Amino acid sequence: MSSTTATGIGTDRPAAASGQVRLGDSVPVTRLGFGAMQLPGPGVWGPPADHDEAIRVLRRAVELGVNLIDTADSYGPYISEELIREALHPYDEGLVIATKAGLLRTGPGQWFPCGRPEYLRQQCEMSLRRLGVERIDLFQLHRVDPTVPADDQYGVLAELQAEGKVGLVGLSEVTVDQIAEASVIVDVATVQNRYNLIDRAADEVLRYCTERGIGFIPWHPLAAGELAKPGGVVHEAAERLDATPSQVALAWMLQRSSIMLPIPGTASVAHLEENVTGAGLKLDLATVSALDDAV
Repeated sequence: MSSTTATGIGTDRPAAASGQVRLGDSVPVTRLGFGAMQLPGPGVWGPPADHDEAIRVLRRAVELGVNLIDTADSYGPYISEELIREALHPYDEGLVIATKAGLLRTGPGQWFPCGRPEYLRQQCEMSLRRLGVERIDLFQLHRVDPTVPADDQYGVLAELQAEGKVGLVGLSEVTVDQIAEASVIVDVATVQNRYNLIDRAADEVLRYCTERGIGFIPWHPLAAGELAKPGGVVHEAAERLDATPSQVALAWMLQRSSIMLPIPGTASVAHLEENVTGAGLKLDLATVSALDDAV
């Protein structure tokens, strides 16, 4: 994977200011992506509160230069993928749609791992139909199911890739050891773990991915907690830089590693525009140091 800095960026596509990374050394994506988890209803369940706004959010993200959209079959369930197809199909050339399988939904806020190979294969086939594609650009194992041999779960990902139904393969919420084990069976292009200013439990995984050129997709990337409140280091930096706390948190993420691919999500066009227009915010070394030491 190589990383470059975007040049010649126009204000009409501000996401490009975040730079670019090549997934699997072959698929270029803008480093600031969009996470579609928040588009369904409360508890990531059922239809969106405002269907038309959800469609506008997706279309506006692409207009702003985002070309990596992350979703999952479990978001809704199914609703997020359906909204993406409604809003964006036929997809622009270069737009990467990433989805995930491996979680069962029984109600709002309820998530249960299911890594049976036949289930993962079935969900891949269904995602292909819902998204209206012949191949999923990036197919991620949402969780490693502890009740199913891990090699069986990684193995079906390799099979789907060999069959041409999946382009790149990713993992979610995994340890360094799990990435290494999976890599024996299938090339791992991305890892998606929770990571933000106040939750850096995945630092070891981030270092491992950075050293090996594996794209790191942090979920819940903008959380800053008390740091964003008056008197907090994020709030102070935002005031000094004429930015919002979310933009400061995003800038810190992007400067943390060259393979960082944040996917802040929202169901609001205004919030989306706030996030994306902050993609080019650069933090000075003193600010980065203060944020590094904040927790």
